[in-house]
Formats: sequence, C-alpha cells, structure tokens
Amino acid sequence: MHTQPPLTEPLPTAPGEDAPPEPGRRVRRGWRRDLSASFVVFLIAVPLSLGIALATGAPLQAGLVAAAVGGIVAGLLGGAPLQVSGAATGLVVVTAELVQRYGWRATCAITALAGLAQLALGAARVARAALAISPAIVHGMLAGIGVTIALGQLHVVLGDSPSLSALENLGALPSEFLHPHPAALLIGAVTIGVLVGWPRLPGRAGQWARLLPAPLAAVAVATAASLGMTLPRVSLPAWEVPALPALPDGPVLGIFAAVLTVTLVASMESLLSAVAMERLRAQRTDEPPAAPTGLNRELTGQGAANVVSGLLGGLPIAGGAIRGSANIAAGAKSRTSTVLHGVWVLVCAGLLTAVLEVIPLAALAALVMVVGVRMVSFAHIKHVQRHREFPMYAATLGSVVLLGVLQGVAVGVAVAALLSLRRLTHTRITVTEEQVCHRVQVNGQLTFLAVPRLSRALAQVPDEANAVVELGGSFMDHAAYDALHSWSAAHRARGGWVTLRGRYGRPLAEPVTTHACRPWTPWRNHHCTRPVTDDARTEAGGGRQLLGGVSAFQRNTAPLVRDELARLAREGQRPSQLFLTCADSRLVTSMITSSGPGDLFTVRNVGNLMPPPDHGSGCDSVGAAVEYAVEVLKVSSITVCGHSGCGAMQALLDLAASPAGHLPATDGQTSLTRWLRHGRPSLARMQRIGRLGRGEVALAERPVADDVERLALVNVLQQLDHLMAHACVARRVAEGSLHLQGMYFHVAEAQAYVLDRRSRTFSAVRPGVLDAV
Repeated sequence: MHTQPPLTEPLPTAPGEDAPPEPGRRVRRGWRRDLSASFVVFLIAVPLSLGIALATGAPLQAGLVAAAVGGIVAGLLGGAPLQVSGAATGLVVVTAELVQRYGWRATCAITALAGLAQLALGAARVARAALAISPAIVHGMLAGIGVTIALGQLHVVLGDSPSLSALENLGALPSEFLHPHPAALLIGAVTIGVLVGWPRLPGRAGQWARLLPAPLAAVAVATAASLGMTLPRVSLPAWEVPALPALPDGPVLGIFAAVLTVTLVASMESLLSAVAMERLRAQRTDEPPAAPTGLNRELTGQGAANVVSGLLGGLPIAGGAIRGSANIAAGAKSRTSTVLHGVWVLVCAGLLTAVLEVIPLAALAALVMVVGVRMVSFAHIKHVQRHREFPMYAATLGSVVLLGVLQGVAVGVAVAALLSLRRLTHTRITVTEEQVCHRVQVNGQLTFLAVPRLSRALAQVPDEANAVVELGGSFMDHAAYDALHSWSAAHRARGGWVTLRGRYGRPLAEPVTTHACRPWTPWRNHHCTRPVTDDARTEAGGGRQLLGGVSAFQRNTAPLVRDELARLAREGQRPSQLFLTCADSRLVTSMITSSGPGDLFTVRNVGNLMPPPDHGSGCDSVGAAVEYAVEVLKVSSITVCGHSGCGAMQALLDLAASPAGHLPATDGQTSLTRWLRHGRPSLARMQRIGRLGRGEVALAERPVADDVERLALVNVLQQLDHLMAHACVARRVAEGSLHLQGMYFHVAEAQAYVLDRRSRTFSAVRPGVLDAV
C-alpha cells in the first residue's frame, strides 16, 4: 500500500499546475495588469470624452479635464476601486441645456455645487437609500437620455447642428435626410460600421485587432478616411489657467433645480454603475472575493471629483459602465489602473494636441450617437415587463425626452405611486362551484375598498353548502377581516361548513403552540418538532419527533403538493433521472437538485456503491433498481453522487490499514463488512494511482483535501464503470439515449461538483450555470 506522508507535508505541485505565487510576485503581477488595463481604458476614454463634450456644446478640452479628474480624484477617493469615472453620459442633455441657458462658466459653478451636495449626501450616508428608486425608473431615465443624445448627434452626422429640444431635432430630420452633408455622413457611417463590426472580426487576426478598443479603432479609421476632406475637426485651445466659475445669473429656484438635477443624475448613474461593477468583479474566478463596494465612500469620491472638475473647467463627472466594464475585462486588480488612466489622459491632453485636432467631429458624434442608442437596452425592457413595471419605464422615458431629466424622473415616481396604489386596491374575487364545495378565491389585497365585492361573492354561496375561502394576498385590513369572519359565523350557523385558507393553503389562524417552521426554510436550530425530554434520541422521544414532523407536513406542506401527488397517483411516475447516492442523512437529494415529487428515481446505499452484474455476491437490489429505471421507466440520465466525510470511504481505508493490510478474505462477520467488499475495486484503483491522483482524478478549483475525499472521487469513477458493465445500461448509452454523469457534494461547503469524464476532473457548479458538463 502507498505510504501516506504526514498531514503537515505540503502537497507537491502536479505537472502543469502553477504553484501559489509569492507575495512579491503577486504585487508585480498586479502592477502589470493594472498598467495594461489603464492603457485600455485610456484609449476608450479619450474619444468618448471628446464626443461627450461635443454633444454638450462645452469646450472640447472640458471632456479631457473631466476624464483626468475622474480618474485621479474619484479613483483615489471612491469606494468602488475598479469603477472608472469621467464625463457623464447620462448628463449630456442636462449639461447641454445648462450651457445654453447659463453659459459655460456658470455651468462649471453648478458642477462644483453639485459636487458639494454629493459630499454632503455621502457624509449623511444615504447612498443606499438612493438605490430605493425603482430600477424601471432609472433605466427609463437612462433610455430617455440615450434617445435624446442619439437624435441630437444624428444631426451632426448629417452635417448640421442640433437643437436642445428632442422634438425639434426629430421634426428637422426629414429635411436633413433630404440634404445631408456627404462627407460628414460618410465619416459617420464608417465610424458606426467599425464600432459594430470590430468586436466581430473573425480569426486570429481579429483576436489581435480586438486588443485595440472598438471606440479608438472607429475614430482612428474614420480619421484616416477623412484625410483630404473638408470637415469640421476637433479644436483644442491652448492650455491656460482656467477662469474661475461664475455664479449663474437667474432665478434661485431654477439654479437650485439645476444643481439638484446634476446631483441626482450623476449620483444615480455612479451608484448603479458601482453596483454593476461589483457584480462583474464577483464573476472573476482568478482572484479571491473582494470587499463589498463602499457606496457612501463612492458618493463622497464622486462629489470631490465634481468639485475639482467644476473649478478646473471640466464637465460633470459620474461613474461609467462602459469604462468600468472595460477596466475589469482588461484584468485590472486595483484602483491603480483607474488613477493611471487619468494620468495618461492628462499626458495626452498636454502632448498630443496636434494628433487630437485631426479627428473629425462627425466621427465623435457618431461614437456618442451609438452610445446613446445602446442606453436603450432591450434586456432592461424585458426585465421590467416581466415585473409588470413597463408603464413606469415608458412614462419615464417619454417624459425625459419631452420634458427633461428631472421632470421625467418625477413623472416616473408618480406613475410608480399610482401603480402601487392600484395593486393595493385591485382585488379579483371568483366563486367556483366544485363537486364537493364552493371555492371562493381572492387574488390581491383585502382592504375596505374590496369589502362590497367580497360580500357579493360570498352571497353566491348557498346555505348549508361547504365553502373554501382562499386568500392569495398578503394583507387584510380590519374591515375586511370583520366582514369575512361575520359571514363565516353566519354561514356555519345556517348549517354550512367553512374553511379559511391563507397564502400557500395555510389556515388563517393557527394555535400559538403549533409547529412554526415552513417548508423549504433553513433547518438551523430545527428543534420545534422535537419533544421536551432529557434525551430526544430515545425511542419515545425519537418517535414523537418523527410524528411531529409528519404532523407539520400534513398541516403546512401537504396542501401545497396534494394536487401534484394526486396527478402522479393517476398517471404513474415518469422520472427522467436515476440518482444513485449514499445513505448519509446529510445528503438531501431533493434539496441539492431542486427537485420535487416524481422528478428523481433515487437509489441510496452505504457508499453509493454499484456492484457489477457478475460480482456473485447475491445482492441484486441495486442492479434491479438500475434495470427497472433503464428498461421500464426509460430514464435519460444516471448520476452517481459521492460526498465529503463519507463513513463508508473511511471504513474502507481503515479496513485496508488493518494489520492484515486488506479487506477480509472471507465473508466477514457483519453485513456491513460484506457490503463494503463492493468498494474494494475503488480502493485498489486509488492505490494504483497513488496519493496525488495524478492523471486520474482531481478537483478543478482546489487540491483534493485528504484520502477520504480522494477515495470518494475515485469511487464515483469506479461506480460509473460498474454501471457500464450492465448490458441494459451499455446498450442505451451506445444508442445515445442514456447519459451517465458523476457528481461530488461537499457537505461543509454546500457545493456540488460535476465530473468531466474526459479530463476526469470535478468542477464546481456555479449559480446561473445551466450546463456544467
């Protein structure tokens, strides 16, 4: 037998497996990835910032100022390390209106004031409260801004200047299409074509080309195509000390509304983007889980950046999903990449002015127009439709386009309040006559407004009839309660029978001493069905506990599954899968597979063993179950599932380590030792491959913990081979109508692993993965 080294000995590294990097190497590797990611984001930020500045009517230099300040200030102070801030896409329409109404210096002052407001909100720790606004309203606001941006920039692509009103821009489009500027239209078309087609370039050349961000590639190609054409181009003034912002000249209420709008939109865009970046970062498997995003700190960092940007003559700043997602996709490890991107923008603005001034304005307009179109997300539309919130989304979108951002959000909030009120008061009551009773179903909340309809429905139930009243809502006020119970008492007095059920079929009122757990809730401290005795595991205590659980099933769960079980009783079982697993009490097959009655044909035994047909042991129970499942039930898959801490695997190892050095050669003294002899091939297989399991079995995410876990994994492979020894299984597999798969469940981690039989590696099943094999 292979000699096991001490448990404290570190596991050698398998061929092809990288050893954990040393701290110094990790730091150097992080710096390299941050440096690379900073260049990627910088190449995206420069054309995007220029395009946003063009769309707002601000000096083009202001976009570069916002990008540099957003990267350095917000990057250093913010609470979302991988979020990249810069000129805010969601504020294009608002900023354009402010520049038109108050002038550029006053707009800078409003930006600085909005930054101070964000600092105050961050200090007050209200960032989480800002996320309480319905996502339908937020996405509707962003979509409305996107529509307005796209309509305005389309005029620039056609060779004209946009107006501030989306309706005016829409009305002027027919004449613009009749008399376009050919050169500007061509450059815009080239920009859009490259933007759309760049990520889809095929082959190895496409892989190398995609290292260059699509926005930069589009602007570079369009600029090269425009050489020799007469077109308006970027014009950057010489760098000088910016003039101090000037307070706006106008009504105080209007200025307050402007500051509030910039604060609201910039904060919402930044916080939503920060949450999205946190989710993207959590999906990365190449690094340990990151600390949660500090939203209040992020709001404070955005406020500081807006104050600095306003004082230096930059655009309003917000966190952006475009730049942030590119930063994460490029492999950024820390906020270093965000800060460095701001440094590169600063260097570019100071040294590459001549290069930037070659860019045609039509290319930047086309770039921003595509960004605006992409802000109208069909995925968000489907999402809000699924949650019945499309009216809020549509009202916000239309109002932002027609009235403005702040007004559009106010309209969306008003529509949300009306919908909530309607849902509270909209109650549907139906009366159905069945063979044994009259069923009264109430869908919605029972308030005093629904009492007249409830009374009319209850009046349809004849005297002395059996009645079942099912309440599907979660709220019932005192007036409805009195009306329902008064009718119930009167109906019983007339000889009728009444059952009142709440949600999920539960009675409306339950005695205080009844079982309080609900089906499919966590079982932590699950002692409510346990009798109060000194030893709950005695015969009387254990029996009472079991009966207590059965009683809880009859009261809470049986009403939920009775109809489904009745259907299965009529039609018979038709499971699609055979699940072979251990008899260990910690493995709840229905829980880890999210299955219900009729879904799984389950075989459980000590060690999830599958004796081959020619074993000659005289034990046919497992083989009979497999034959019945394959030949009669026609299951389409068989899963063999082992688990951590398996007592059968430990017993096999202990028997093999006995003085004899092997399992008893005779029939053994007990039924357990005779049964464990079916695990002897698994033990021999593990001993052949050695302790490391090199080339035979492995876990993808981590090393195998110990010999018990290694034997459990090898045992799954061995039992799959035993399954193939059964003629009925081999025939169905050859036909392609039966699939065998291996699984391993780690109890302490509550983590399932699925076997890839080609590489003999078990990989963890992650949330949202529909097909892990």
